[in-house]
Amino acid sequence: MTSPDGNRPHRIIRSFVRREGRITSGQQRALQDLWPRYGLEADAPLNMESIFGRKAPCTLEIGFGNGDALATMAEQQPECDFIGIEVHRPGVGRLLQQLERRNLNNVRVMREDAVDILKGCIPDNSLDRVLLFFPDPWHKKRHHKRRLVQADFIELLAGKIRHGGCFHMATDWEDYAMHMLEMMEQSPAFRNRAGTGKFSLRPDYRPVTKFEQRGQRLGHGVWDLLFERV
Repeated sequence: MTSPDGNRPHRIIRSFVRREGRITSGQQRALQDLWPRYGLEADAPLNMESIFGRKAPCTLEIGFGNGDALATMAEQQPECDFIGIEVHRPGVGRLLQQLERRNLNNVRVMREDAVDILKGCIPDNSLDRVLLFFPDPWHKKRHHKRRLVQADFIELLAGKIRHGGCFHMATDWEDYAMHMLEMMEQSPAFRNRAGTGKFSLRPDYRPVTKFEQRGQRLGHGVWDLLFERV
């Protein structure tokens, strides 16, 4: 389809595909009953102090999957507040169940595209940490343009993370790890905490997921990258 001026409309390239997957009755109940307590709508800028009722360091996790790692981090770091973004409803429902079961009040959840949320909802200089654990690597070369960590995204993040804050990435795809390392080291807004060209050791706060443990048993590597906002 073309626009009235004869040009093709710009197509937004997403870093994800919405795959609904199987949702359990418990997850569906959580989406209905617990969303008013934990959910945030992407319709206005967020006031973190108002949302959580306190002033505390704030972490944003992009693509939390089934929510296991996010719930664990929130439980182990009660002094911090967390916002989790995930577009897949089964994962959102599972996390909501965990938040209720663990009685956690320092987590809120959003279900829209992370780029849209960062642009429209996250105030500048409001995040202490951004987490991107095991994103879709889009390993086929023709799909590399879908990878989230690109120059425009890094520039967007730079405006949202406070000076001294951290962007923490982890992947089990070496090619994507090298891509992220290269892209991040091109940005003057960030400094590699491990040193130029190096990867970081896994910090204690990042839980080792079942997915990661299975990969390790199969001999897969995992690469962590920690970049500080300067």
